[in-house]
Amino acid sequence: MGYLAVFLMVLLSSVSCATSTLVEKKFKECMLTKVSVNSESIEKVILTSSCSLYPQVLEALEQNPRWLNSSWKPLLILRPFQESEIQSTILCSKQLGLKVKVRSGGHDYEGLSYLSKAPFVMVDLININSIHINLSDETAWVQAGASLGELYYKISKTSKVHGFPAGICPSVGLGGHLSGGGFGTMLRKHGIAADHVVDAYLIDANGKIHDRKSMGEDVFWAIRGGSATSFGVIVAWKIKLVTVPPIVTGFNIQKTLHEGATKLIHKWQYIAHEFHEDLFIRVLAQNNGDNSKTFKATFNSLFLGGIDKLIPLMNESFPELGLQAKDCTEMSWIQSVLFFAGFNKEDPLELLLNRTTSYKSSFKAKCDFVKEPIPETGLEGAWKMLLEEDTIAMLIMEPYGGRMDEISESEIPFPHRKGNLYNMQYMVKWDVSSIEASKRHVQWMKMLYRYMTPFVSKSPRAAYFNYKDLDLGKNNHDNTSYSEASVWGNKYFKGNFKRLAQIKTKFDPHNFFRNEQSIPLLNSFP
Repeated sequence: MGYLAVFLMVLLSSVSCATSTLVEKKFKECMLTKVSVNSESIEKVILTSSCSLYPQVLEALEQNPRWLNSSWKPLLILRPFQESEIQSTILCSKQLGLKVKVRSGGHDYEGLSYLSKAPFVMVDLININSIHINLSDETAWVQAGASLGELYYKISKTSKVHGFPAGICPSVGLGGHLSGGGFGTMLRKHGIAADHVVDAYLIDANGKIHDRKSMGEDVFWAIRGGSATSFGVIVAWKIKLVTVPPIVTGFNIQKTLHEGATKLIHKWQYIAHEFHEDLFIRVLAQNNGDNSKTFKATFNSLFLGGIDKLIPLMNESFPELGLQAKDCTEMSWIQSVLFFAGFNKEDPLELLLNRTTSYKSSFKAKCDFVKEPIPETGLEGAWKMLLEEDTIAMLIMEPYGGRMDEISESEIPFPHRKGNLYNMQYMVKWDVSSIEASKRHVQWMKMLYRYMTPFVSKSPRAAYFNYKDLDLGKNNHDNTSYSEASVWGNKYFKGNFKRLAQIKTKFDPHNFFRNEQSIPLLNSFP
């Protein structure tokens, strides 16, 4: 009886995949005319909404369960294995009047890579993930579907003295991370990830593949931090690796309010951006996630060197923290990747290859840039709001300075350079997935954001594109005018926004690649 049940399930799933809508059938027929493969191969690439694997594939990389109940899901999911299948997807989508969304890691804060009110096709790049490292010129070609963890792992297996200055979360996809900027623990030493892109392969709205030379320097400038999905589908990035010392040092020091957390954070604001560029100390200020009214601040650090150099440096720069050798952990750079991802340094490196996070919770996030130290009373007001929230809520404060001060605001579209003390991300997470719970926690986040207004950057109140926030715009639709989009565009890109729109207008004049916060067409040139 068990075998019969299994047989029936297989039969039903195959039938359900076969019962496609007219549009789905036309799409498959179109793909067969564009790609030189048979229908059996196409079935492996295309998942219709009626296919039994569809929910599993859609949800596997979604990092925010808040969006799982949305009805704005893809008509089709494509999991291409080769560039020609992406080219055909673009051409067939244009022919049938469908939009194209691209997912590399699924970490988009607002779900824009896998949600849309209009009918669309989602291209899931999980199979486009090869990594080729060339130590002779210290570069790597990384396909856009590879994760940060996969890249870090591959680098560590190739060299003990190379790394890459990108983000902390291993399951983040390279495609989106680089196209929005991408920063992590080495930004004070090496800048952001997009600063290290030296070439790319991009497929445009006509299905043509470009490298840096054929796309032109304007487009190449735009895709490095300026929303690459507004210009095409990035298939691969060529990146420049950086050298790392054989030994680095990490520490986590926790302080409560009774242990002087507020005064320490207040002092940190004045000095963290002026530390030696090898030293990165971020602050995680959070409640306990319940009604215990408990607050803690964690000083979370990476130092590109050994304990023997770190302790004298800290005694000189930040003696108030009271760092001692016993608080520190020496390790290799790749072990520090595990350390910051929440693992133990002795854990197997293969953990970095896991594309799906073990724990997911609904969340809402916002961010700010801080240019002047926030007074103690201002910090205390923020802590008070954290303690009023009955679920996990936190502020993540990451220092700038160092190399970030040396790169021009217009070098790439990411403009947040000299003059910023630190970036501050606000996040609230909750497990109850009801609409009421979501509304309540999102409303709390908006209140916190309003409270912080006097203490953060102004004209514009800047934001980081990879921490996407639809609240920044008034009219969120996928064909926003330039004037409407400038409300959020100037926050993300400052003086670079207009240039991005000019490049977009020339390269994708029919605005095929678009979402609620894509670069708009410029209605008229000055």
